[in-house]
Amino acid sequence: MTPVIELDNLRVKLGRREILKGISCRLGASGSGKAIGLLGPNGAGKSTLILTLLGFHKASAGSARILGLDCHRQSRDVKSRVGYMPENEALIADMSAVRLLRIMGELSGLPSRVALEKAHEVLFHVGLGEARYRPLGTYSLGMKQMAKLAQAIIHGPELVILDEPTNGLDPAARARMLKLVLEMKNDHGMNVVLCSHLLRDVEEVCDEVVILKDGAIVHHANLEEERRANRRFVELEVSGDDRNFAAALSEHGAEGVNEGAGKWRIVLPPEIEIDTLWRIIGRESLDVQRLTHRRDSLEEIFLKAVGHIQRTAGDSAAPAQEVATNGRL
Repeated sequence: MTPVIELDNLRVKLGRREILKGISCRLGASGSGKAIGLLGPNGAGKSTLILTLLGFHKASAGSARILGLDCHRQSRDVKSRVGYMPENEALIADMSAVRLLRIMGELSGLPSRVALEKAHEVLFHVGLGEARYRPLGTYSLGMKQMAKLAQAIIHGPELVILDEPTNGLDPAARARMLKLVLEMKNDHGMNVVLCSHLLRDVEEVCDEVVILKDGAIVHHANLEEERRANRRFVELEVSGDDRNFAAALSEHGAEGVNEGAGKWRIVLPPEIEIDTLWRIIGRESLDVQRLTHRRDSLEEIFLKAVGHIQRTAGDSAAPAQEVATNGRL
């Protein structure tokens, strides 16, 4: 089955600087109605990747495809099948929402009459029906975010790229936005790429996640599989001779990284209980100064991926990616 997004050794340069450094992956390969989270620290290359997918940047090497279409050579076809909600405000202040959406629908290939009907329909769907004739410049931040979402989906795209859709929203508006995203995915079969700094948003709506750092993919995870793994993440601080502690953990199927000064990061598989960890600590005659544990979360996945790259600064990109992708910590 054709993946939603396929990157093959994609490299993108802006001026003399290489932003995307040979990234390869297949995302949303199991069909329609999938949500893909795009994560990474500032400067990781997320915006460059999005603009490359939309055909605004040309690859210096490799290729990027959406729904089987080459993002550069077939950019017109790509844009007719993709909706885009930008992070920054991209609305015309003195134009009404219904007029803007009609124009965006026509630009996406809809006949004028159909575009007008869809504009009314979509604005009611996102909760802006009563304000659809008001100038967009009079909208609150939450209303503007909903208007940006509406223009992205007016033409019924197969893929919607959402860049920071909950940025600046209050809790109620955020919940409404995420509910709409889930409806797009589950009820209408749209594929979604969600780029956000809020890991909770990605964890709530996405099926898989790709994490970028310094223009490279450092982790690609199926979130459903991660949830089923049900691992627990432990932070431990001990005093005493802990030289054999890693081997003792390994005997029980657990994995640990010694961060020095008696500090450990440990991943416990589902079959290992905290009581087992306490027995290992007692057997090694260690004194516990601090122990915290929680279920593995997207936050831990993100910190492990990015953290490994930081700890291996100066190494080549390929070994760092392998550690972050295949390692537990």
